Amino acid sequence: MKVKLCGIRRPEDISYVNAFPPNYIGFVFAKSKRQVTAETTAALTQQLRQDIQTVGVFVNEPLESLLHIAQTARLNVLQLHGDEDDAYIAVLRQRTGLPVWKAIRVTDAESLQRADRLPVDRLLLDSFSPAAYGGTGQTANWAIIRTARPQKPFFLAGGLTIDNLEEAIESVRPDGVDLSGGIETGGCKDREKIKAVVERVRQIDYQYRKGLNQ
Repeated sequence: MKVKLCGIRRPEDISYVNAFPPNYIGFVFAKSKRQVTAETTAALTQQLRQDIQTVGVFVNEPLESLLHIAQTARLNVLQLHGDEDDAYIAVLRQRTGLPVWKAIRVTDAESLQRADRLPVDRLLLDSFSPAAYGGTGQTANWAIIRTARPQKPFFLAGGLTIDNLEEAIESVRPDGVDLSGGIETGGCKDREKIKAVVERVRQIDYQYRKGLNQ
């Protein structure tokens, strides 16, 4: 079970994730209260543990701009949240050689079937809102995901907190979870919430694997 903590933007955030390491951390380059620049990201990651992968989050970013950010920030993964099509994704993969993830706002089974056909390495299944591409704090429709489970590996996102994490994992069985607002207090990343979430996911994962081996 992988863990991604998104919306990293301060030196304090880096110290928190270094202490309680997830698999991935996300930097938001789209318009958002958590938006950072490529230069800020490059500076922050100089202090980051080498075993934590960095993910750039983009929404309909012009291709050349995204390529510049990816190089400047030295990103490991590109995560797309907008209306990027197959051609855009293909060029991105060809020119960067980096894994590409695509966020999907789950509306129905057909939305997941379409997502499965995208030329990406991983999906990130989020809640649907007509007003935003993500970051709404609303939980995704777990029932649809459970019954129309994609073939591609996927992370579950959308309104996850320490309080609903176990239920979400048990319900959906994702390959990983992605949290942002659920590890914040007053709009800033919270050390104790990060600790609690990372430790809880590791515990759930251990129990699940132990059960499979019995």
